[in-house]
Amino acid sequence: MTTISKFMETNFKHFNAASLLDAARGYKEHINSGKKMMVTLAGAMSTAELGISLAKMIREDKVSIISCTGANLEEDIMNLVAHKSYKRIPNYRDLSPSDEMQLLEEGFNRVTDTCIPEEEAFRKLQRHLHQHWMDATKAGERLFPHEFMYRILLSGELEQYYEIDPKNSWMLAAAEKNIPIVVPGWEDSTIGNIFASYCLREELNPGLMKSGIEYMVWLAKWYQGNAGSEGVGFFQIGGGIAGDFPICVVPMLSQDLEEDVPFWSYFCQISDSTTSYGSYSGAVPNEKITWGKLHENTPKFIIESDASIVAPLIFAYILGE
Repeated sequence: MTTISKFMETNFKHFNAASLLDAARGYKEHINSGKKMMVTLAGAMSTAELGISLAKMIREDKVSIISCTGANLEEDIMNLVAHKSYKRIPNYRDLSPSDEMQLLEEGFNRVTDTCIPEEEAFRKLQRHLHQHWMDATKAGERLFPHEFMYRILLSGELEQYYEIDPKNSWMLAAAEKNIPIVVPGWEDSTIGNIFASYCLREELNPGLMKSGIEYMVWLAKWYQGNAGSEGVGFFQIGGGIAGDFPICVVPMLSQDLEEDVPFWSYFCQISDSTTSYGSYSGAVPNEKITWGKLHENTPKFIIESDASIVAPLIFAYILGE
């Protein structure tokens, strides 16, 4: 056992620490038994540079499929090509409205303690993506949002801009492995808004981009082809649509299509959402039994803590670090 894993085994005995260790052991056992695992990314995990640990998980075949928000899809690539222009603000809690306005005027969009540079990040990607969108239009193609991102990464055209070690980009790792990604609610992202602006100008047709319903149909077929008799694992980082959308594929297949499909076979959520607020993100795993998502015997874990701390530790344990 190596340094991080040994530290966790020695010190993580109770409360959220114990849940973290139990979940890590469960994840490792799940994939070692030959079953597949979905990882879902909500919040600003890419801006939190989760790619440092997630990219290695992808490259070492510890992740089979990803569901993420449009923000996580684009922000990993933005960090890849514009990291040196990012601005970190450790005292972000002390900022006044005037301070925030100054950041806007300087071309920065703040995510907690990190400011993303609009020109170096958003606009740099926009110029390249617009060409791919136009090319696909001329070719009569329709693609999913992540497929356009894969094209731009695999073409090599962004390599001239790399400002971090590419081994720390989870999107680049996913593109190289060609693992499937589901991006529900992609329209609620900066690149989604940019795409909509071209549609408003009638330069592009909204139909160029495949929709959320098409993502669900694709995911249903993927689950049928990959669940086997025991199901796929579900590792949820944060809450929101990145988790709520894909987990519904099982009850949709079993209840709406009336097909015999296995439940999700492992479930873990890292969240600080509170159950009593009535949020889906805060629901304890047992509630998902009533919705036909999990079985009573499914290994279930919930870690009520900061995902930017918890997820890298779990990944390190799984990777044997």
